[in-house]
Parts: sequence; C-alpha cells; structure tokens
Amino acid sequence: ITVVFYDSVWIKANKNITRSLVAQLKAIEEVYKNDNKNLDFFTDSYKNNFNFEIDINNNPFPSSSGERKFSPMDRSLRRELKSAFGNNNYWFNTSKFKNAVEIKIKTEKEVIEFLIPKEMISPSSVRLFVLWTTLPSIVLILIALVFLKNQTRPLVRLAKAAERFGKGDYVNNFRPSGAAEIRKAAYEFDRMAKRINRHLNQRSEMLSGISHDLRTPLTRLKLQLAMIKQKDISQNMSKDIDEMEGMLNDYLQFAKTQAKESSSTFNLSNLLNEIKKDLKNENLTLLNSEEAILTGRVSSLKRCFENIINNGLTYGEKVYVSLQKGLNIVTISIEDDGPGIPEDQYRNVFKPFFRLDKSRSLNKSGVGLGLAIVEDIINSHGGNIQLAKSKYKGLQVKISLPF
Repeated sequence: ITVVFYDSVWIKANKNITRSLVAQLKAIEEVYKNDNKNLDFFTDSYKNNFNFEIDINNNPFPSSSGERKFSPMDRSLRRELKSAFGNNNYWFNTSKFKNAVEIKIKTEKEVIEFLIPKEMISPSSVRLFVLWTTLPSIVLILIALVFLKNQTRPLVRLAKAAERFGKGDYVNNFRPSGAAEIRKAAYEFDRMAKRINRHLNQRSEMLSGISHDLRTPLTRLKLQLAMIKQKDISQNMSKDIDEMEGMLNDYLQFAKTQAKESSSTFNLSNLLNEIKKDLKNENLTLLNSEEAILTGRVSSLKRCFENIINNGLTYGEKVYVSLQKGLNIVTISIEDDGPGIPEDQYRNVFKPFFRLDKSRSLNKSGVGLGLAIVEDIINSHGGNIQLAKSKYKGLQVKISLPF
C-alpha cells in the first residue's frame, strides 16, 4: 500500500507542486527581463509571503551539478527546471541546507539566486504518512515471524527426531507440540517409532531364546562325540557341529544389528587407531589421522570396520586405511592388495546369505552375512558403502558417513 501510494499519489502531487514553484521562478525571471521597475516589488512580495530569499548578482555560475541522481524530489525538480529554462541555464542543490533548496537561474548578464523552503517541494506530512504506514507493517511482519517460528519449531523437532530414528538412534521422551495438525503427525510418528522398536526387541528376544534352545542340544552332541572311540567319524561330525554353531552366530548377529545401542559423539580417527591397536597387525597401515567428530553407535561402527579390515588381511597381504573430510561428510577408504572380486558381483556381495565361491569371498568364513551386516550398519547411520578396484590391485571399500 505504501509503495502504491508513494508511486501513484505522492509523486504526482510532488510533480504538480514543483511545476507550480518553477512557474513562480519563471515569472520572476520574466519580470527581471521585461519590467525592472516592479522587480523590487515582486522580490519583496515573495520574501514576505513565501519566505523566498532572492539575490541577483554577478557571481560565477556553477559548472558542476549539485543534484542527487536517485532522489525523486531532485528528478522532479530537474525535469521542470529543464522544461522552463533549458539545459544549461539552471542549477540547484537540495542537500546543502536542511530546510531549504538552493536554485540558481542564469540570465544573459546576471545570476538570480533563490533560497526556497524545502516544504514547498516536499511536504513533511507525506514523510509522516510513509512512516506511519511503514512502521505498523514492520511490526506486523515481526509478529508474523515470531508466530511462524513458533509454528515451525515443532516441525523442526519432528524432522530431527525422524532423522535420528532413520539413522538407527532410539528417540526417547519425544513430546508432540504445536498446531493440531503438527501434533497429530508427531503423535503418529511417535506411535510408529514405538511399534518398530517393539518389533525389533521382540525379534531379538525371540532369536536369543532360539539360540539358547539350539545351543543346548549342540553342546550335548559335542559331549557325546567326545566319547566316541572312532576319532575320524567324531572329527567330521564335530566340524559339522562347529559349522552349525557358526551359522547360528551369524544369524543372531545379523538379526541384532538393530539392537538397542545409544548414540554418542566420538572421534573417528581415534576409533581407527584403536582398531589398529587391537588387531596388532603390522600389515595394517593408517595413511592419515585427520580428526573427524561423528555421532553414532560406536560399537556397531567398530564391528563394521573390523569386519572389512579382517577380510582385507585374510585375502591380501597389506591393508591401507585413509580418512578424508568433506563439507558435511567423511569418507573412509579401506584398500587391500588381494585378488579382489569381479565388478559384476559388487552389488551381490551385499545380499544376505550370498557367498562368492571364487578365490576370494568376503563372506567365506560364515554363511554370507558379513557385508550384509556392514551395509545395514552404514545405512542406519545415514551413510553409504561402495566397492571399487583398488590402486593396490585389490579391493577398495569406500564408506561415506555424514557428520
């Protein structure tokens, strides 16, 4: 409203006021040129009635312009003076004096100088109108921003809770708030999260029970085999029982990757150094130790990195680990000099129970769940894992995690 008023009403009104003023200046110039007898009467009349200051002298006419290019008042005054007196016969300055405008008109012999009250060109009431229309608008905008912030804050909390839950973190004490629609969405999210957590806990408890039930007969079988005198038969059966026990352990580990583990803030570089220290293998090399502070489930990530590094040490002679920080992401590269795996099998090795029956299988020691567990852990932290050919002629495992 202020802009429309200023453009369509004030500028037009200012144009008419300026045109009237310039017409008066033109009248004084005409009297100066044609009727010197009444000139003093005219100048005195304008001084007394309009507070004009008029001086006719032989001072040099200014060569440089004193006007402001981006002032609406200056533009309007320039347009009218140019129309009345021509291009080079006028000069004015609206900023030299606080309450007055200085105008000079060049004649053939002398210069007529005017000092005119600024209110005759720019009424002060217009400025008050602009102020009183702008000020409430600013206040209303500030109130709207506060209201909008109060409405968006619950949405931000809901988004953060959903992000944490999507990364595998358990969301506790989440309280829906805000508008009715936002509270309903938050309430449904909370119910969904609790149902998923309950399902995961029930699965873990069920598998723990199955584990206990299966381990008991396996233990009895081991004891009975130890009493068999035919050692060749007992040894073969013991290997089968050990393999069954290993399969059972892999199943349980895969099912428990979502088991409750609270997130914490940790230094990824320190975690990699800790893994190197635990493995005590000289063939494992950390190429750099750049600090990267992450939030996640430390035990799960440690198990993930150990799985990949152990595979590299099993099928290659040396393993190289590097860490590189980006803008909002950290990349961990684990490379070895082993035989690698075919490129067309890169995606298959992440499938549960897939085994690569070649010279190298990342899941050879188990039932095909190693990399499936690794990918599940990385994805639950909002990251991704990719395989590529290593510059050491083996396999490169590249893991990206947000921080």
